[in-house]
Amino acid sequence: MSEYVITAPLQSSLPVRGSNKTFPVRRVYCIGRNYAAHAIEMGHDPDREPPFFFQKNPDNLDTTGEFPYPVKSSDVHHEIELVVALKSGGTNISVENALEHVYGYATSLDMTRRDLQGEAKKAQRPWEIGKSFERSAPCGPLIPAEEIGHPDKGRVELKVNGEVRQEGDLDQMIWKVPEMIAYLSDYYELAAGDVIMSGTPSGVGAINKGDVMECSIEGVGDLTVTVI
Repeated sequence: MSEYVITAPLQSSLPVRGSNKTFPVRRVYCIGRNYAAHAIEMGHDPDREPPFFFQKNPDNLDTTGEFPYPVKSSDVHHEIELVVALKSGGTNISVENALEHVYGYATSLDMTRRDLQGEAKKAQRPWEIGKSFERSAPCGPLIPAEEIGHPDKGRVELKVNGEVRQEGDLDQMIWKVPEMIAYLSDYYELAAGDVIMSGTPSGVGAINKGDVMECSIEGVGDLTVTVI
């Protein structure tokens, strides 16, 4: 057995509610503009066009409850999202069988350096500089689907310092969870450990140091994150 020439990076993982075991994360896929009202507020047509995805890095996921305000940005936005964690995968997965591959769900945030994302869009460049930075995906514990089923409706809400900023419902997703899994599997070989961040409702906005973000997805769980 060969040895690494440097110390191997730690395996990124998410806690599982009620368990001392953790869920190892392989990849993080994020769907864009998956709620019609959010697509409109970002200046896009909400019609049901083919979905598109970008990626965050596994080690962007953070469960500390703190979000360090990132460097090189003065316009950082919150985006509450449902996380879908896969226990198995494959290619060309059918919509009808897609949920068989889901391990569980969590409440999360897709934090975005909106100014840097905007510059990338104007230059027709990838979004990673605005999306895939350190600790840019605060996340709560996973709840196994065998405990809560597969939520397809339920209130989605984010408060900043007690004021409601984002609100919507899981049933407002343009592309539902089974459809996201099936679509991704046409382009990638999905596998156990893959995570999908499923888009955000309208009301995204800027945060500042000292703000407290309170997130909740009905039937899934709560997440509180302080900006430091």
